[in-house]
Amino acid sequence: MKFNRVHMESMGYELPPNVISSSELESRLEPMYEALHLAPGQLEALTGIQERRWWDKGHALSDGAAAAAKKALANCNVEAKDVEVLIYAGVCRENFEPATACAVAEQLDIKNDAFVYDISNACLGVMNGIIDIANRIELKQIRAGMVVSCESSRDINEVMIQRMIENTSMEMFTTSLATLTGGSGAIAIVLTDGSFQNKETHKLLGAASKSAPEHHRLCRWGISLSPIALGKLMLSPDKLQGAVNELMKPDTIPDVMKDMMTDDRLPTFISKMLPSEKLPAALNQFMTTDSVSVLKHGIDLGLKTYKAFLTNLGWAKDNIDKVICHQVGSGHQESILTTLGISKDKDFTTYKHLGNIGTVSLPLTAAMADQRGHLQDGDHVSFMGIGSGLNCLMLGWKW
Repeated sequence: MKFNRVHMESMGYELPPNVISSSELESRLEPMYEALHLAPGQLEALTGIQERRWWDKGHALSDGAAAAAKKALANCNVEAKDVEVLIYAGVCRENFEPATACAVAEQLDIKNDAFVYDISNACLGVMNGIIDIANRIELKQIRAGMVVSCESSRDINEVMIQRMIENTSMEMFTTSLATLTGGSGAIAIVLTDGSFQNKETHKLLGAASKSAPEHHRLCRWGISLSPIALGKLMLSPDKLQGAVNELMKPDTIPDVMKDMMTDDRLPTFISKMLPSEKLPAALNQFMTTDSVSVLKHGIDLGLKTYKAFLTNLGWAKDNIDKVICHQVGSGHQESILTTLGISKDKDFTTYKHLGNIGTVSLPLTAAMADQRGHLQDGDHVSFMGIGSGLNCLMLGWKW
């Protein structure tokens, strides 16, 4: 796919206040490290990540996304009233419904005839949001749109650390390692048709996408129904307990029956239908990653996408001046650059101090690379994104 009318006007990002070192996480995992005879320093040695950031407890995702959006708008001539599409593209969302984008739109005072919705596609969400808005601009449906995202790794890390302490097996360590690389942060990107008279914009030239859905089980983050079985949820525990409480009212049943139906002496047929813990405590987050397979198949998919990308844009690999990759860790960076034949000095990374921030990682890294002068006017820049699924998407820009 190619684009002729799409410009990136500005980017804004927000970083959480709490810096969490890899050594701090390892100190909390001391029981597992002792059981497996692991020396301290394994987390940084295996990933290259020294630290990451966490939001304060209870921090709202929409607050982070809105803060980043306000910075992005302050850096260009586009105002909130000009935004005709607002997309929230994070893996982390505040609710199943409504769209988290709605909470962000309220804070920004986005006009009520704008399209406001969420997009979700693992770590590629923001990249997909860019394509969605770019298509609308290319079709002349809108002049301006904005993609925002806010990711938080605090809760899932807390959950998985506790599980790793409870299950000190090597399998638990290896499948949970990727979870510990997670960071937090927020990003916002303003895209237009170039008609807002900004002095500097970055033109989107084209893109390429490939998928390998046969590998969708390799990396998963979701909700498990544990320790209760799905069948126990077919009858609402609240309604069942309410019925029991109704039966326990005076004069409803004889005293002798009341004694038999105390909390610890419910009839077997009723106790079997009740969950062993109350909801939502029974609904637990989980994350599991086959890191070796994700790397292997991800690199294969990345190479196929890269070949299609060069063909779509009519570029040779020497035409690419700079690259911004999804931030996974040192092993991923070295493998992808070597496989694609890209010099390391063309890359810019943030994983060492920010970890893997999901959908936020690549665009936030690009924003920092721009701020620090790594991306220069006239550079041909490739955004190289990959996400669970597996999906790979690459965008080509003229900076």
